[in-house]
Amino acid sequence: MSHQSGIQGNADLLKKFSEVRSPESRIRLLKVVIQDEQLTTVHHAMATKNWEKDFENNVVGCLHEGEPCYLFFRLDSKNSSGYEWLFISWIPDDATVRQKMLYASTRATIKREFGGTYIAEELSATSRNEVTLSGYKRHKQAGSAPGPMTIAEEEKRQIQKAQTGVEIGVDTKHQTLQGVAFPVTADAMRALEDLRSGAVNFVLLSLDLTKEIVNLDASRKVLLNQIARSIPHDQGRYAILRYPHSYEGDMFDSLVFIYSMPSSGCSVKERMLYSSCKNPLIETVEKVLCCSVSKRIETDDPLEVDENFLRDQLHPQVQLHQPLFAKPKGPPGRGNKRLTKGT
Repeated sequence: MSHQSGIQGNADLLKKFSEVRSPESRIRLLKVVIQDEQLTTVHHAMATKNWEKDFENNVVGCLHEGEPCYLFFRLDSKNSSGYEWLFISWIPDDATVRQKMLYASTRATIKREFGGTYIAEELSATSRNEVTLSGYKRHKQAGSAPGPMTIAEEEKRQIQKAQTGVEIGVDTKHQTLQGVAFPVTADAMRALEDLRSGAVNFVLLSLDLTKEIVNLDASRKVLLNQIARSIPHDQGRYAILRYPHSYEGDMFDSLVFIYSMPSSGCSVKERMLYSSCKNPLIETVEKVLCCSVSKRIETDDPLEVDENFLRDQLHPQVQLHQPLFAKPKGPPGRGNKRLTKGT
């Protein structure tokens, strides 16, 4: 999955960006949030005094705990493009994992849409004391402003930052090096235990994006020709299958993990969270079943999952004999081979 969220500014925001960049504009501060999978402006403040006074009077007051946002604050200094701006990315520690990842992966996009030549400084903050005037000055003195990065580097850095620092407790979500681990419900855990015992051979799990938990969708015995119909085609899902079979005279009891996500129709949040929760969930499955997943499969079309597909995935054909290298023929029309007379 790409680190970009795909979220962009709506028409009103782009119009507002053009307005605030104008030399005649008196807007000192602009607040932008993500609503309905669009970047939109929700607040602005006018310049009344020098930038330090306006900073003290406006920045902290428009931030709220648990609610990430972006701030554009106009400084009094200018460059060849006009007034210089401070870009503040506010992603508080108590924001949900979904919000952290969404704002982190949209950061580069909003900077690009505002115009990178206007942004003189950047500040990433997770607590209020970082966005006070004194906190901003400490940030400048420490020289901690990030240097120029490509969009991909910036998004990767921000997502990694968003995936750290979450308090871990019993039955709470937490982060691993591989992604985000949502707690697995008791019903889902019992289904995995049934899969281990052989009482069922198929378990279907889903994410509750609001509660941030892993739910049980289905747990039963299925025939291989029923798998495609058992996985929704219009929503993300995780399917875990035990597939006993023989191959070239040997018996196998393969554990297959299928991550299904349609190519269209799902929200950005759903795609990001299903992608991030996948690896930690596989770790949980392997611990409960006391064995390793034999094959991890990702698909955007569950209809392709049948017995032939599973066999091809588990036992890919290997070309044992490489074709001999054939000397390429020379270009046509070169004439007869020239003989060299010995001396």
